[in-house]
Amino acid sequence: MDDMPQAPYAVITGASSGIGFELAREFAEHGFDLLVVAEDDGIDAAAGSLRSLGAKVEIVRADLATYEGVESVFERVRASGRPLDAVALNAGVGVGGPFTETDLEAELNLIALNVTSVVHLAKRVVQDMVGRNEGRILFTSSIAAEAPAPYEAVYGASKAFVQSFAQALRDELRDTNITVTALQPGATETNFFHRADMEDTRVGTMRKSDAADVARQGFEALMAGKDHVVAAMAMEQAQVAMGKVMPETTKAKMHRQISEPGSANP
Repeated sequence: MDDMPQAPYAVITGASSGIGFELAREFAEHGFDLLVVAEDDGIDAAAGSLRSLGAKVEIVRADLATYEGVESVFERVRASGRPLDAVALNAGVGVGGPFTETDLEAELNLIALNVTSVVHLAKRVVQDMVGRNEGRILFTSSIAAEAPAPYEAVYGASKAFVQSFAQALRDELRDTNITVTALQPGATETNFFHRADMEDTRVGTMRKSDAADVARQGFEALMAGKDHVVAAMAMEQAQVAMGKVMPETTKAKMHRQISEPGSANP
């Protein structure tokens, strides 16, 4: 029995709800054993649901906005003694509102989670994968990476960082068997807009993509080795395409129209 092949092994961060949970579901349904990570208590219920799909699921409850939190995740991976076949660096948070009024501590926490933890865990994971010359890395970026994001200024900048980082890392690893994929969701039905205090904005109240559909597209792109996938509604995909030739000032104005506080009821 000890000689039986193990299932592939994946780590998913921000897996207690939303896109992260749906990504974990995709991995579970495709035969992966999982290490799921989140700070909140919802990770217990999420793990139970994933186990009902037949997956072996471990939990790490950690604050990835801290150095120690990130290290605890990789320490668990190392302790498993198993090769890490895939990682979905999905954990993130938003902060909405005028930059002159938003909370500095909340925005520094956003940077720590959306940027610093991504670099930190990617460093640990990539070095391990390079040693085996095998692995898959999925970064949850955003279509917000494609344009300035007034009233989400720090969030948009964080996703622009993630997008650039993912694409640069992919190029560095192009001669290896390690693939890097950026998942770029549009507005998605999750708890994001409530947590970001954006429920009175057009984007907070507009029709959104389904998190399960976004995750499916991200998983399929990852397994196909694609460099990125824009998992967004048709209107948002068209805006991303048009944005390739628009000046930044125009894109900023367009974003402002949906993100400005009170824009839900102009």
